[in-house]
Amino acid sequence: MAIVEVRIGLKQGMPPTEIAEKIKQEFPDQVIEVAEFRDQVSVILKKDRIFNVCKYLHDDSMLSLDHLKDLCGVDYLNKKDVRFEVVYTLYSIRHHHMIRLRAEVPENDLMIQSVTPIWAGANWHERECFDMFGITFKGHPDMRRILLPEDWEGYPLRKDYPLKGPDFENDWKGFTEVIERSKELSEFEWEG
Repeated sequence: MAIVEVRIGLKQGMPPTEIAEKIKQEFPDQVIEVAEFRDQVSVILKKDRIFNVCKYLHDDSMLSLDHLKDLCGVDYLNKKDVRFEVVYTLYSIRHHHMIRLRAEVPENDLMIQSVTPIWAGANWHERECFDMFGITFKGHPDMRRILLPEDWEGYPLRKDYPLKGPDFENDWKGFTEVIERSKELSEFEWEG
């Protein structure tokens, strides 16, 4: 009869401050700041070499940040220096550690390198960030809107987007087309 050992807790990996130090050593010209807030560490970076930083974090065997947990945009409307950021939350399945990267994206140059060649799952995240903030990902295989219609004007998660939103009937030219198509398809509605 074989005895199977079950481990309840997972071994915690490298502390995020240590990962941040490795990034600072490898890319000293790219790190703007290492910020800590409520036990969460963020490495704030220039956007110029974000692909190289992510590739290093993914490929280095001691780090092996092989899972992109999240990628999103942030709008700091009244921030003096750089208005937008793209935030990457990276996790190592093997080592059970994580780090957050925040790449600054200036309003006058809303383009950053895509990380889809590193993590295929970045595809939809980057499209959503483009759709909601207008940040373009250079080298993305399918850079188009994902949540809103292609002819939508504006970026709804920007802080200067109107709170009321658009007047669909007058502002969005696709509104009447959607209503008409809905009427055509109403015969297929389920009454159950």
